Amino acid sequence: MSDAILFSVTDGMARLTLNRPSRLNAFNADLAHAWRDVTAEATSRTDVKAILLDAAGPAFCAGGDVIDMATSMGSGADITALAEVINAGIRSLTESTIPVVAAAHGTTAGGGLGILLCSDYAVVGSRSRLGSLYANIGLTPDLSVSAQLARAVGERRALQLVLQDRLLTADEAQQWGLIAEVITGTDAAAEAEQVRARAEEITRFWLAGAADAYGQAKWLVRSQPQRTFAEQLSEEARSIGAFMETADAQARITAFAAASAKAR
Repeated sequence: MSDAILFSVTDGMARLTLNRPSRLNAFNADLAHAWRDVTAEATSRTDVKAILLDAAGPAFCAGGDVIDMATSMGSGADITALAEVINAGIRSLTESTIPVVAAAHGTTAGGGLGILLCSDYAVVGSRSRLGSLYANIGLTPDLSVSAQLARAVGERRALQLVLQDRLLTADEAQQWGLIAEVITGTDAAAEAEQVRARAEEITRFWLAGAADAYGQAKWLVRSQPQRTFAEQLSEEARSIGAFMETADAQARITAFAAASAKAR
């Protein structure tokens, strides 16, 4: 496994850590291929019920490694091919039935925004800044930014980000619905650790509860654009019926009914 991304599984939680801190975890070919391979493994393992995505160093992800693009990539076709490698990992996470939390301290920009949008629940630090910035170097959004950003914040706000060099503050990102929680620490390093700790706490909540049901709920919401309204209703009906038959649901429903009866 490449050192560009660290991977571990403990008690049902897979941890994926972007590990190019000296380049603000910007994607080069090494990280791109490691990302594709690790996300495929994490989402295919039966012992993984929750995924935590975080990053080493002072930032979450600065997108593509522009210096590497300028010195190592021979053509636009090379960039397209590399983007498709990263896209495979994005699809692994977003199309899975495993909930993903992102611990995104520091800066998230460019394609890093697309990596953040792979998560279903995002935690950032109060010092975090988030934005697009593609056009600053004459490029257009990739890594799912145009596919997912408008769904997350609405079309008009998505356009504000991709048509300006604006970086949202953490509070603005939360107000827009881009991220779920903002954590404040005494300094940048402490804040980053607190963001990671809170993200891990969220995965523990999923794992302590009906983990499979959380994963299916994520999939129902994520996959909805593939279906008509009527098809989505039918899929919901099929899903709740299937989960009603599981031992986990039966035990939880019985416990809920008993507690309700006792409270009356």
